[in-house]
Amino acid sequence: MSLTNAGGSPAYRILAIETSCDETAAAVVADGRHILSNRVASQIELHRRFGGVYPEVASRQHVLAIQTVVEEALADVSVAHVRELDAIAVTHGPGLAGSLLVGVNLAKGLAFASGLPLIPVNHLEGHIYSNWLYPDCSPGVESSASEDGNGRTQRGGSAFDQFPALLLIVSGGHTELVLMEGHCRYRLLGATLDDAAGEAFDKVARLLELGYPGGPAIQAAAESGDAGRFHLPRPLMRPGRRTERQPDAKASLLPTVLPVQGEHRFNFSFSGLKTAVLNLMRQLEREGTEARQTQTAADIAAAFQMAVVDVLVGKTADAAAEFGVKQVCICGGVSANGLLRRAAEQHFAKIGLPLHCPPLFLCTDNAAMIGAAAYYRQSYVPARQPSPMGHEHRQHAQEVAHSTPHDQRSEPPARDFLALDVYASLPLVDSVER
Repeated sequence: MSLTNAGGSPAYRILAIETSCDETAAAVVADGRHILSNRVASQIELHRRFGGVYPEVASRQHVLAIQTVVEEALADVSVAHVRELDAIAVTHGPGLAGSLLVGVNLAKGLAFASGLPLIPVNHLEGHIYSNWLYPDCSPGVESSASEDGNGRTQRGGSAFDQFPALLLIVSGGHTELVLMEGHCRYRLLGATLDDAAGEAFDKVARLLELGYPGGPAIQAAAESGDAGRFHLPRPLMRPGRRTERQPDAKASLLPTVLPVQGEHRFNFSFSGLKTAVLNLMRQLEREGTEARQTQTAADIAAAFQMAVVDVLVGKTADAAAEFGVKQVCICGGVSANGLLRRAAEQHFAKIGLPLHCPPLFLCTDNAAMIGAAAYYRQSYVPARQPSPMGHEHRQHAQEVAHSTPHDQRSEPPARDFLALDVYASLPLVDSVER
């Protein structure tokens, strides 16, 4: 399968592999924008009985599925041997160590056998670059723009090179606000202090016995719920006046909130919200109300979902105004939440700021986003460049961001916040030598 880019040159095709958690995925991406193939083997049914991802089961399932998934991804583009491509990319962290090893070991073997360069990709950077993919180039996807939870088109389609951009990364393991000052140049503005938003969704769904995974379960239950029946806290937010309304009429029953001032202005915390749900359920039980009764559970789910969205959109809106960004990108598994997408769309449409959310099939873990990130990282970051950003720089950047007016800041240059992850990241070279 021969492809050329807009300039007439042969397209740069990357085989990407993703096994960071419970999705075994492989894809072929051309020039960082075009999805030529995208295969994902999900393990959701295997983990449903546990109410969450069981690491040992996940890694064993990756071993069983990875060869078939990669072969299918190559067959989709009529590639007989991986050496017909230009590079191999693989997620090397963060994630479950046992799961990561499966993908990394296969990628190393393929790179050794083919002589192709091997590009390590941070999983979070993959989510970021899901906003740069052209979804209409994916097999079976007809729309040329992203879709929200109701199938409506998001303004702007895929993201373009407009910087600075504000990134909200929101998933089961991460909730972070990041200023993207250029390709592969980031500054961390805030992160969760405890539970990530997706983790809170899973835990609350488990409390309400709604099933796994928690995000879709909470959203489904909330559709028939009354978000105004119960009031839940908005962690690290304060009472305030905000002119925009949530897109859901039920949200008007809730008080308006703004981010707290000071050190935690752009940080998140969802552990207390989860505890508030537990305390509410116990209170209802003491009063003789079955908290897991269908309608009551739906009302709690709606109130919880609204509280999370209030926090996510409120802090993102505040950061966008503070740093004068040119576009906002939301990514990660929780970006598939319909209420989050509608609320963000309503706010940023009012102020005329482009908003980008990946199509739903690119919100959850996939290899296409890894291929996109690999292309941009190889294009903009010198090979084997050591990470210049350590703990001291991160601490300084946080202090500057929270203590000095934006127009008076003398900030250190943008650095690669992705090097800061303390999760399992496996050492990997940029190429494998024979």
